[in-house]
Amino acid sequence: MSGSRTNSRIPMSAIVTLKSVSKAFAAQQLFTNLDLVIGAGDRIGLIGPNGSGKSTLLRIISGLEDEDGGAVEKRSGLIVSYLAQDDRFQEDATPLDNLLEPLAASPLPFEQKLNRAQALLSRIELADSGQPVAQLSGGWRKRVSICRALMIEPDLLVLDEPTNHLDIEGIVWLEQLIGKNSPLSPPTCILVSHDRQFLENCTNRIVELSSQYPGGIFQVDRSYSYFLEKRAEFLDQQQRLEEKLANKVRRETEWLRRGPKARTTKAKYRIDEAYRLSDRLDTIKHHNRAGSTVAIDFTATGRKTKKLLEVRHLGLMRQGTSLFSDLSFTVTPGTRIGLVGRNGCGKSSLLNLLYGCATGGLEPDEGTVAAADGLAIVNFVQDRGCLDTEISLRRALAPEGDSVVFRGRSVHVVSWAKRFLFRPDQLDTPVGSLSGGEQARILIAELMRQPADILLLDEPTNDLDIASLDVLEESLQEFGGAVMLVTHDRYLLDRVCDQVLGFTGDGRIAMYGDYEQWLNDLEDRRRSLKPVPAPAAAKAPPKKPKGGRLTYLEQREYEQIEERIMAAELSCGKLEQQIEDPALAADPAKLQEVWAGLDRARAEIERLYARWDELERKKQS
Repeated sequence: MSGSRTNSRIPMSAIVTLKSVSKAFAAQQLFTNLDLVIGAGDRIGLIGPNGSGKSTLLRIISGLEDEDGGAVEKRSGLIVSYLAQDDRFQEDATPLDNLLEPLAASPLPFEQKLNRAQALLSRIELADSGQPVAQLSGGWRKRVSICRALMIEPDLLVLDEPTNHLDIEGIVWLEQLIGKNSPLSPPTCILVSHDRQFLENCTNRIVELSSQYPGGIFQVDRSYSYFLEKRAEFLDQQQRLEEKLANKVRRETEWLRRGPKARTTKAKYRIDEAYRLSDRLDTIKHHNRAGSTVAIDFTATGRKTKKLLEVRHLGLMRQGTSLFSDLSFTVTPGTRIGLVGRNGCGKSSLLNLLYGCATGGLEPDEGTVAAADGLAIVNFVQDRGCLDTEISLRRALAPEGDSVVFRGRSVHVVSWAKRFLFRPDQLDTPVGSLSGGEQARILIAELMRQPADILLLDEPTNDLDIASLDVLEESLQEFGGAVMLVTHDRYLLDRVCDQVLGFTGDGRIAMYGDYEQWLNDLEDRRRSLKPVPAPAAAKAPPKKPKGGRLTYLEQREYEQIEERIMAAELSCGKLEQQIEDPALAADPAKLQEVWAGLDRARAEIERLYARWDELERKKQS
């Protein structure tokens, strides 16, 4: 099953083919003899453990890095656009200038380049598009970077962690921009992401790189959830195969141990077969154990107190601005609250305030925070700055010696390190030399050693691979205390949290059943703030006062513009009817064409109304 698809969908024409590709860095072999075909229309989600070579594979596909062995074949004339994890810009230039940059050498007329850039700039939804990129936050920079990757209208879009720095609203925006039915989405894309909901919504094929599979790869057509089913089936088959081989090897080993008379030369084939079975068993065992994950297991104190934390009319000011006010809620054992909102709205500040008030180190600006006596509260911060990068991994995992105390028993630092997927030879490595994912695992290890009534978790998913996210999710579900969780991972929110504290961006916070209710509320608020334009039929025809200052050509345009608007709206209405036709969904190419036409029609209507207003003002001046 490795290296092949698990269903019978008719394969698309290949645009990129990898044959027996290998790549290593120093002594680390990322992948060997890897085969992969990217077909036109594929929307591939590339996943795998940290260090499996996902980003390197994307760079090889994009032609930015050479393979050590094998071959990469691409369709002639293929246009590939690559988005790296780190955004690189002309920092002093505006977003518009940065969008134009990929087309600097293009022979297209400047007006066409400008129109394309302005169309994408409008999709970014920046409040002030005239400021330099250097002044934008990480989330807005990521939006600009994604739209810049679309400027060359690629045949293949390659995205490395595109959801990095995006909040939930930003991730939903990205799904709408490059989703399966978006007119701006390239026909084919391959992306690396640890966001499971994003994978579910934006891909039609999942490819996993991992040494637990023969050939180092496992791929399944259709959705991420379907992939999970098929992977579970495959791993179960592998486990049963190991058990079956183990029984065979045991019987053959017993036969080999018998006296020489029982093993004549006529049985040489059976001796060879016994050794072959043993080798195969070793290989299967290696694959089955290669998929090890972090053993995350939080410890609750088990206290029976009904109220752990009572928050009443809480408020917080920052530099004269209210982040939130009049916030009230109660935390009891089993409470699961997710905190959602735009980056910078105050989610982390709220967790830090609750921790400071509960431990007696802070007083709130407004309201009260009452904690149960002897409350054990643990605060997991997303800032890696709390780690001492100069000390060794050994000292970071076991600060007081060669062992740690976990659930009342002593665990040697080597065993403790293996629990978090660290090798014994890494123990003397400085923390500063470890990857972001490895540093995250150190913080989680420290968190696990502290029994808690309440876990305050600020972006615990940062830098964790999907396998580790699954284990984190399961551990939080089984934790007996209360959890308050800041995350942009919607999958984790849905599985762990039963209520959501949503920041609305205007100093207000409300409790919701889930993040979708919060998103709908935000959209309703936005709509209520927008002036509702009158329908075209209700618009009064423009008056034609005497003595206007229009040129002859402008006067002709002015007299015809209302008729042009009506024709444009009629055309737009027909396209909207086509979009609603269920039969159109069976023809993806036609659907994309209609969406593109609808976008153009709506843009033309907006342009005509703007021009009408401009001529009207000029005529009456």
